[in-house]
Amino acid sequence: MDKFRGTDERPDMELLVNGAKTYCYTGGKPFDAGKPTVVFIHGVLNDHSVWILQSRYLAHHGWNVLALDLPGHCRSEGEAPASVEAAADFIAALLDAAGVQRAALVGHSWGSLIALEAAARLGERVSHLVLVGTAAPMKVSPALIESSLKEPEKAIQMINVFSRSTLAAPPSALGPGTWVHGANVALNRRVLRSNPKVNVFHRGFVACDNYAGGEAAIARITCPVLFVLGNQDQMTPPKAAQALVQAARAAGRQVQVASLPVGHHQMNETPDAMLAALRDFLRP
Repeated sequence: MDKFRGTDERPDMELLVNGAKTYCYTGGKPFDAGKPTVVFIHGVLNDHSVWILQSRYLAHHGWNVLALDLPGHCRSEGEAPASVEAAADFIAALLDAAGVQRAALVGHSWGSLIALEAAARLGERVSHLVLVGTAAPMKVSPALIESSLKEPEKAIQMINVFSRSTLAAPPSALGPGTWVHGANVALNRRVLRSNPKVNVFHRGFVACDNYAGGEAAIARITCPVLFVLGNQDQMTPPKAAQALVQAARAAGRQVQVASLPVGHHQMNETPDAMLAALRDFLRP
């Protein structure tokens, strides 16, 4: 098998990463390793589709896009990461498999921790770092961790109540009138059922809860960093990101903070504001 598959007719590609097929959505454009590249990393019980507006826009405005399904999630094979560190190693292997020397990393929630740790390890190979709905530490309540293992449907309902600040998506996100709560519940169920061998819900939450390297990692990054925070976010409240913001500034990094009037899902609850912040940050 070739290391990747992608054609002008397909909006996606498969990369062979660590011997396993990894699915990447490319935003409707063929992949060209000569262009600047942005990698989108989803959070717990999500997949590449949560980045639909942002990934398509950038793909049609001069960027390579790799919006991935993490290993063991939906269309990607391989072992689901059990730690932030293991997932960060996967991101490095993904760049190698794609032949990408330098990339911007954009991560949401658990994905923000993965992006952060990967940026610390990859140094100059990361041009920009975007942390959406982030926190350090990103502690998860013991009750929610237990429910994600023993009563996942109950835990899915809980996180969707805590995560959402809107009932219907704006026109530029999922389509006018889309029920964002119900759509995300359906996505969560689909992601959970995509891996019959591992409870990726519980595994992802435990990885978030165990990660203690956030401040050390952000002190090692070499690129500008954008924080996109929801001022109504109950999962990762803005105050929980302040230690990272301060550590990045103390390390002399260029830091931008975008505060949006939204909960934990900035990508489809305030899609235009999220895209504007991302576009302006990535602009040369």
